[in-house]
Amino acid sequence: MLEVVKTGSFFCNNCAHDWQLAATKPVGERFVSIDDLVNRTDIRRDELQMLAEIGAFASFGHERREALWQVEKAVRPAGELFRDLESQDSEARREPRAESLEPAKCPLPPMTSEERLVADYAGTHLTIGPHPMAMRRGELAMRGVLRASDLAAARNGRRIRVAGTVITRQRPGTAKGFVFLTLEDETGIANIIVRPDLFDRERFTILQESFLLVDGILQTQDGVTSIKAERLHGLGGASLAVDSHDFY
Repeated sequence: MLEVVKTGSFFCNNCAHDWQLAATKPVGERFVSIDDLVNRTDIRRDELQMLAEIGAFASFGHERREALWQVEKAVRPAGELFRDLESQDSEARREPRAESLEPAKCPLPPMTSEERLVADYAGTHLTIGPHPMAMRRGELAMRGVLRASDLAAARNGRRIRVAGTVITRQRPGTAKGFVFLTLEDETGIANIIVRPDLFDRERFTILQESFLLVDGILQTQDGVTSIKAERLHGLGGASLAVDSHDFY
């Protein structure tokens, strides 16, 4: 996640600027803690929070909310929230043999799978964890939703239901008002064809919803499988900051 470069600065894809390394340690030496990172760079507090939320400090042994807790300890003077913890740590250092004086653990509960997913998309617009559709597959299967990988074996002309993340929206000038969507799930992509009149009726849903449920007719032509949409609905659930390629 973090990379040191020859100029003495390092960068993160999620942060707004390069951070200059202090001359206290050789360039290229790995950071060993959040405190070490703060002490050796001019990283901003909001950047630290973002790195904590997306799990970048897992290599330091911190779960995401625990990392947020440690960030607050590293960047601000001790207040009422941390005073007892720091007093306990100081006493433990004065009496190293007192095994009962262990640093207090972070009181914040770990993020759930859905909260980690939301944090990933908020910070990076993607996730290296489970695909959002995989996390809802049980519910979708009960609603008769096919996976993208199932479409190749489905009968041409069959009425089907698919769902996925909207990754492209296109309306070519030569397509006579037809709109083409690409939905992605954990198994692949589904191509959706939307008639001009349906687009006019469902414009807000098509343009604003990041996840769509589509009922339509399967169409296979020249080796290309697509669904001619009859109804479209937003899937709802967690609000994710999904990047899509729209009308390029």
